[in-house]
Amino acid sequence: MITLDNSHLTIEDVANIALQKQNIQLSSAPQFRERIAKGCNFLTCLLQEDGEIYGVTTGYGDSCTVSIPSNLVTELPKHLYTFHGCGMGNTLSPILARAVLVARLASLCQGYSGVSEELLEQLEHLLQHDIIPLIPEEGSVGASGDLTPLSYVTAVLCGERKVYYKGQIRGTADVFRELSIKPLTLRPKEGLAIMNGTAVMTGIACMSFNRAEYLAQLATRITAMATLATNGNAHHFDDILFQLKPHPGQQKVAAWLREDLHVGEPPRNPKRLQDRYSLRCAPHVIGVMEDSFPWLRQLIENELNSANDNPIIDGEGGHVLHGGHFYGGHIALAMDTLKNTVANIADLLDRQMALMTDTKFNHGLPANLSGAAGERKSINHGFKAVQIATSAWAAEALKHTMPASVFSRSTECHNQDKVSMGTIAARDCQRVLQLTEQVASAVLLACCQGVELRIQQGEIFQQNLSPEIVDMLKAVRKISPPLKEDRALDTELNLMVNAIQEKSWKLYKNH
Repeated sequence: MITLDNSHLTIEDVANIALQKQNIQLSSAPQFRERIAKGCNFLTCLLQEDGEIYGVTTGYGDSCTVSIPSNLVTELPKHLYTFHGCGMGNTLSPILARAVLVARLASLCQGYSGVSEELLEQLEHLLQHDIIPLIPEEGSVGASGDLTPLSYVTAVLCGERKVYYKGQIRGTADVFRELSIKPLTLRPKEGLAIMNGTAVMTGIACMSFNRAEYLAQLATRITAMATLATNGNAHHFDDILFQLKPHPGQQKVAAWLREDLHVGEPPRNPKRLQDRYSLRCAPHVIGVMEDSFPWLRQLIENELNSANDNPIIDGEGGHVLHGGHFYGGHIALAMDTLKNTVANIADLLDRQMALMTDTKFNHGLPANLSGAAGERKSINHGFKAVQIATSAWAAEALKHTMPASVFSRSTECHNQDKVSMGTIAARDCQRVLQLTEQVASAVLLACCQGVELRIQQGEIFQQNLSPEIVDMLKAVRKISPPLKEDRALDTELNLMVNAIQEKSWKLYKNH
């Protein structure tokens, strides 16, 4: 059970809740509840004293000069989530939508949004009962926060729009009625508190980071197997060599490769002095991603554990602070950076695939890694089409690396005249991850085929392989048998992608 208060939440916490590996609850600690109540009570008192509060007694954004009559103040939050109901495109998966709920709840739990305990508890109910809002992907410019997609969360809290529940898409009102959940009536400022923040991009960022960490390890294991398949020079990953360029992530990847390949003292006369860059420089490519993780984690977790709406309500000190904490620039940078490093992994693995399937470069393996024998060789094509598809996926991943953050637009009557595009960057990153996982699934199948062909040729002895490589071969073969006769591989490739996304294989212990 993960207990939410205003203490530090990690990327792993968000991922575990989103993947339903852990449950969530609000803290019952008196000091936490008092902090929430102070902000809410302060707003109530301020309203009674006719204090002017942005988004409470005024319109929103450029309409902040419009004063709201006191008898209409309570209706304003409903209008906010209603007119923002213009999201388009696909809806976020239930996993990503859960991450969004956790990110928004974590921010509101900081105690600087002026919301009531009832609102926090309503969000808690959604997560505990797995009532997940249908959130359209498109419509956010990443400042003033994720307004349009978060309007769908707000509407669901109030019993409107649609949700995923028990594998079906249903009307929220019906589900609430079935579970005896009372729709929330928003207090002044609460609509703004939910919507005017970075929860969509931050939730997606947490899940992207979580996937990328595993992908870095998997790309390393694939590189080890591609080195074996092509009779490569494992001493490119020598410890002394990597001590001389001390990037920690790069050194970690080289150490993993040495572990997989049992690298000892360099031979005096290796078969080949230098492999092509996609093998020799693999630690330098994967290492860039590994070395980016610590500071990407800092950017994402700082955003996750921040109060990021506007205005900020300081109930303790009695201040209403107007600022721009809804701006998603840090997540935009994190996602634009991460998608770049991930796409480079796709490119690296695609080049390894090209080496293994081409007789000019694979050092004695059959064309396209075909496992056919005798006259059957003439009509079998092995991984020929898979190699083409792998290049298509890698190219598309690379295409998505254009930074979204440089495409700021002026919106909302030039009030939001500089925006982050963080949510688009986060969505791009998810797409790049999907494509790169598809590349990894294909190249891993090819690597297994290549290593097994070497064993058949008597150039590798299975007893000399590391236990980790042997275990990987066995695990893959439970999903996809060796390719001896041509067959459609789409089902097996999809199963491989699922296994990657579920982190089915234990990789490196010292990660």
